[in-house]
Amino acid sequence: MRVSIWLVGRWLFLWACLGARLQAGDGACPVGLTRPDLNGSQYQLGPGTDAGIGFLSGFVQSYLNTVQPNPFPKELLLELINDAGTATIQDTVNKVLRYEVGFLVCAAIGVLYIVLMPLVGFFFACCRCCGNCGGHMYQEQTKSTGCQRRGLYWALLCITIITLAGNVCMFRSNQSLAFSVQNSLTQSDGTLDNLQTYLAAVPQDVGMVVNESVLAVDEVGSRVNDFGRLVGEDLQKDLGSTLNPALDTVRNISQAVNSTIQLLGQLNATQEELRPELDTLEANLTATRDSVNRTFQMPDCQDCVVLQPELAKLTLDTSFTVPQLSELQSTIDAVVEADLDSRLKKGEELLANLPERVTNDTEDTVQNVQAQLKDIKKDISQLHQDIPLNALEDVSAKLEEVRGYISTYTPEVELAGRRSWIVGLVLSCAVLLVVLCNVLGLLLGPVGLQPKADPTKRSGTANCGGTFLMAGVGFSFLFSWIFMIVVLVLFLVGGNVSTLVCEPWQSQQIFQIIDTPGLIPGFQLSEALGLKTNLTIAKVYDDCQHDRSLWTTLHLQEVINLNDLLNASKYTEQIQQALTQNDITLPTITLLSPEERAQLLRFSSRAGCLDFSSAQEQLNNISRINLNTTADDLDTLADRQSDAVVEGRLRDDAARLRRIQAQVEGSILPKVRDLSSVIQVLEDKALKVNRTMGSVLSRVDMAQDFLNGNSSQIVKSAIQTFLDCQERYFTAFAAWANRTITEQVGRCGPLAGAVDTAEVLVCSYLAASLNAFWFSLGWCAIFLIPSLILSVKLAKFYRRMKCSDAFEDHIQMNQFPRASLIAY
Repeated sequence: MRVSIWLVGRWLFLWACLGARLQAGDGACPVGLTRPDLNGSQYQLGPGTDAGIGFLSGFVQSYLNTVQPNPFPKELLLELINDAGTATIQDTVNKVLRYEVGFLVCAAIGVLYIVLMPLVGFFFACCRCCGNCGGHMYQEQTKSTGCQRRGLYWALLCITIITLAGNVCMFRSNQSLAFSVQNSLTQSDGTLDNLQTYLAAVPQDVGMVVNESVLAVDEVGSRVNDFGRLVGEDLQKDLGSTLNPALDTVRNISQAVNSTIQLLGQLNATQEELRPELDTLEANLTATRDSVNRTFQMPDCQDCVVLQPELAKLTLDTSFTVPQLSELQSTIDAVVEADLDSRLKKGEELLANLPERVTNDTEDTVQNVQAQLKDIKKDISQLHQDIPLNALEDVSAKLEEVRGYISTYTPEVELAGRRSWIVGLVLSCAVLLVVLCNVLGLLLGPVGLQPKADPTKRSGTANCGGTFLMAGVGFSFLFSWIFMIVVLVLFLVGGNVSTLVCEPWQSQQIFQIIDTPGLIPGFQLSEALGLKTNLTIAKVYDDCQHDRSLWTTLHLQEVINLNDLLNASKYTEQIQQALTQNDITLPTITLLSPEERAQLLRFSSRAGCLDFSSAQEQLNNISRINLNTTADDLDTLADRQSDAVVEGRLRDDAARLRRIQAQVEGSILPKVRDLSSVIQVLEDKALKVNRTMGSVLSRVDMAQDFLNGNSSQIVKSAIQTFLDCQERYFTAFAAWANRTITEQVGRCGPLAGAVDTAEVLVCSYLAASLNAFWFSLGWCAIFLIPSLILSVKLAKFYRRMKCSDAFEDHIQMNQFPRASLIAY
């Protein structure tokens, strides 16, 4: 037994070394599978208590308590079992006789009944044949004859009803006894099925827990295989919370630089496209101005002096420059050479490759842990064979042998049950025959009787009633002693079974007998299990009635410290040590070098120094050109000229101005507006870069300082997060294993149910039915005595007499001489 306990302890130790599957997890721990509870086996229902079977239990028990008022003889029973010497036999027999004195007195009364009833009947028959004991067919008529007849009639009627009630109880108890025998066979088979189911369920429960443990090992192995990925993802999360905003900041700077480069390119391209057209515009406008000026100088030009000031408007400054734009271009070129995009790409690749990098760094550690888990899995697989479950198989084989015996003797038991039912039915019918004779006598006698009639002239009906009463007397003498023999045998068997077996069984005193030290050699539960607590059968039975587990029922907590074995932190030490000692290093991450930071500051400074107002003013001057007004003035002036040559020259100059204006509006002004828009966007971008560059670089510096000072701590934190997750797995599995072992494995309710079923079958069915039958039969046998006495006396009031005797008006009629009377 101690070896078995050691194996159970080893088993629990290995359970505690396993990972567990959580029902739900947080963000750091993946969601696991739900651990199942043990499936309860399906058992057949017990017989229960049938009120129809124990309908006389109260009366019988009250009678037995009167016959046997002594308590259960525990000491006497132990003395009978333990004392084998001849020197104490006489003393023990005396104690047994004193204890059974009530049964002995009842047995003596029964023996007297058995002996006296046939003797009394024999002498009574002989006496009546000699004309005595009512055999002389003469009845004296007195004034109290009617009163006597009525008194005897009602007394016999009451006795007959009481006997009939007992006879009805006989029929019912006989049927209950037959039902009990048949039901006992059925319930015995069902009880054996329940025990077999329980014996099969215990290994299944053990196997389920072992299988769950193996699955837990496999899952822990898969989690360990994913150690690099899981830790890498945690590092991605932790580093990404700081690195991603910094990378986004650098990305924004790069985008601003690229956007500025694009705007400068658009500015240069537009300017290059606009420059030839402005030069052409300036040359055309200069030529037109010179032509108009020459026309104004002609002598025949009338009022030309008035428009001489308009010639000053026909000038255009096509020079277009943005101050310090070349310096901005040079700083941008320096930033471009720093290649911020490649720096961004390296940072992103670092984050993306963290799981793979950690997996490669921890490959050897993972293999070592997998080897440990493989050994544990091997031990678990072997453990199911090491647990001594063969004992349960031996018990199951014994139960099958018992089932075989029951199957073998079932036909004989059924035959005996049918025969006992037939015997009971015959006895019940014999009592019923006496009751019927009394009933017919009580019915026919009064119907045919004429109280004033001469006794020698009574009717045949009344005479027939008296004859039935005498027939009942004869049957009573004939059967009563047989009834009492049956009553005596069944009383001694059934009464002692009730007092010595059923009552102590129901009060659990019989378990106390079994628990007596030394009663069964080598049987001591506490010593066998190595317990300090005195474990008794009664306590085990009580726990099984509450369907408690074997752990609770057998007090295994005194042998195995389950809390210590299932201490999760105790068994996670090695894994923690192996994983925390693993060297995981992160590469140095440089967001911005000092040179790149200085270049960005110069870029921001140059962007803030740009003055786009003069450039915008130059573009606005070009946009404000309107040569159509001057052309209209030249046409008006031409209308006032008398010289056709002057008029023609003025009109030609006006048309040339309109063509120049159309060229400006169609080709130059759209490019000017585009150039103005680019300058406006570039100005906004430059101002934004200048305002935000300081705070952006500050955030980058803070992120860089955090990475430089906390990288190792981030790695340790990620590893610890994984270990905490696994410890929660261990803790959850330990809680499940603790609950399963202490509350579910081997719930022994079916064992108590089997004992209760046996008690119901033996006591509530068989013994109760048997006691009800002998009690009913004894009831009828006792009341046959007053029945036959009253029947003999009442029959003479109904039978036809041979000698006449009448009583009228208190005058006695003459009698025939007694010598002339003929005996009947």
